[in-house]
Amino acid sequence: MPTVDVRPFEVRPFEVPGAVLDWEISDEGGEPVVQLHGLTSSRYRDRVLDLDLGVGLSGTRLLRYDARGHGRSTGRPVPEDYRWERLADDLLRLLDHVFPDEPVHGVGPSMGCATLLHAITRAPERFSALTLVVPSTAWETRQAKAADYLAAADLVEAQGMAAFVEAGRLAPRPPATVQAPETVPDVREDLLPALLRGAASTDYPPREAVAGIAVPTAILAWTEDPAHPLSTAQALHDLIPGSRLVVAATPADLSTWPGRLHDQVVAVSGREG
Repeated sequence: MPTVDVRPFEVRPFEVPGAVLDWEISDEGGEPVVQLHGLTSSRYRDRVLDLDLGVGLSGTRLLRYDARGHGRSTGRPVPEDYRWERLADDLLRLLDHVFPDEPVHGVGPSMGCATLLHAITRAPERFSALTLVVPSTAWETRQAKAADYLAAADLVEAQGMAAFVEAGRLAPRPPATVQAPETVPDVREDLLPALLRGAASTDYPPREAVAGIAVPTAILAWTEDPAHPLSTAQALHDLIPGSRLVVAATPADLSTWPGRLHDQVVAVSGREG
């Protein structure tokens, strides 16, 4: 099974309460963009999974980082540390460090999408646009998924990471991802139960807060994924004024997403692509 542990980049640590975040920036001038990742992943693992939409995003200042407890970032075995509200705290602190006083284009799948929603509803001035990728369960669909996370945390503690990975391998894959290679969580085994319990205890901001988002927003979703249901993507599209929803049903559809991000950045910035 392939792993994603080849990391030739210089470590750039940034301390937040309870963790040290690892980050990198590709500085080609232009618009500031921050790219997040999903639960149990990292910026490196997302690259393997074709979820690194910043690939080929030239002419920007692209910030990528690993969320606390993921990848090269450190963390504590404290479930509350991994609630989406806490991850939004980390994001806003990092933006103030890297892009002080500049609105930023935020991009992120799943947990990264949820983190962005909490951050923008708290500090709308920090964002110029959003690209929300494969939104997770939320609101009415969150309770059942929370139960799955709690059961998974118990499984890791009882049988280890390998049992968790095997259970994930048996789950059906969305059609858009069938060509992506198998990977393993980019998380320390001793932290994984806390990450899962933190995810089980959190949810999106209230609908009325999401409805107040006033920046250009693209929502990229895919089909046949109970953990990232189209119902959430459609609800966000209905709530966020002027948002655009794009749905991928095949790997070919998924391959268009980096170009869609590029086009959105160009449109928002007003520069020529």
